Amino acid sequence: MTSTSTPSGLARFNDLEERAALAALHEACASTEWARRLLAGRPYATAEDLYAASDAAMAELTTADLQEAMAGHPPIGRPKPGDPTSAREQRGMAGASDQLKAEMLELNLAYQEKFGHVFLICATGRTGEQMRDAVKERIGNSPEQEREIVRTELGKINRIRLARLVEEDA
Repeated sequence: MTSTSTPSGLARFNDLEERAALAALHEACASTEWARRLLAGRPYATAEDLYAASDAAMAELTTADLQEAMAGHPPIGRPKPGDPTSAREQRGMAGASDQLKAEMLELNLAYQEKFGHVFLICATGRTGEQMRDAVKERIGNSPEQEREIVRTELGKINRIRLARLVEEDA
């Protein structure tokens, strides 16, 4: 085990065999390059060090790397069946009216047609209405603006998922 000052979940992550660590990172983010960079930075002394490494890796991802990361995210309002992570993160849409769900589906399709990928937002803690308003606002962005917003949103999602990874009890 790593030093006693390292939180147990982080120590467990640091001590994982490379293949298992890569799988755990892939659960947080589908970008192979992002995961590779985080893996190369182990061991991490603190969770903040891990989050900083995540942010740095996210900043360096190419457009293709971002596309790979986005491919791991289902559309808002349609979490992956059997995936507790996407269901938990999209909880704000769970109680949405049928009208809001239909509107979100239509907006998702329009966004995807314009940008070539799913609408990506850190949905944790947001209501269905807030997510709808965000897609309506962002659909007017240029592809370059949207790519940087997506990079920021992915960074937020990755931090939340990494926190769950390193705070989990064995």
